[in-house]
Amino acid sequence: MERFCQGEPPAFDLLYGRHRAPLHGFFRRMTGSAAAADDLLQVTFLHLVKARDRYALGEPFRPWLYAIARNAARDYLRLAQHRESGDQEVTLARMEAPERPVAPEQGELAALRKALEALPPAYREAVVMHQLEGLSFQEIARAVGSTPGAVKVRAHRGYERLRHALAKLRRGGP
Repeated sequence: MERFCQGEPPAFDLLYGRHRAPLHGFFRRMTGSAAAADDLLQVTFLHLVKARDRYALGEPFRPWLYAIARNAARDYLRLAQHRESGDQEVTLARMEAPERPVAPEQGELAALRKALEALPPAYREAVVMHQLEGLSFQEIARAVGSTPGAVKVRAHRGYERLRHALAKLRRGGP
């Protein structure tokens, strides 16, 4: 990022290549939509370019990037919630192709995905960033403007809700 801020255009290609796939996965898990993830990825890198003068040289890059990504995902989720409650428009998640039948070995993965999507956004964000994106609690705290302790609590509560939801599914309960 420092090289990009100093005006080296090839540095952007390296940043994009290194962070594209993890960010796409983050967005997919946060929104439940591949189409939304594609859009949010572009929005995030556009914001990165526009905000490069606000990047503090020498600071860790990943938390700064995930702060931008988090804001983009929150804006999307807020807008999607507004659209769903107003029923005037169809969200990107609804426009995706209809679900195909799930193979038995994919059933647990689908259940996990469904349980993750049912978490409150703050819990989902902490779980996804920590467990699936590999960020430390310190990095997440920087990205979300919180403390590591608060992020740990959110992640712990998210993990507990996931365990509870998956246990219910295994028992065959609602």
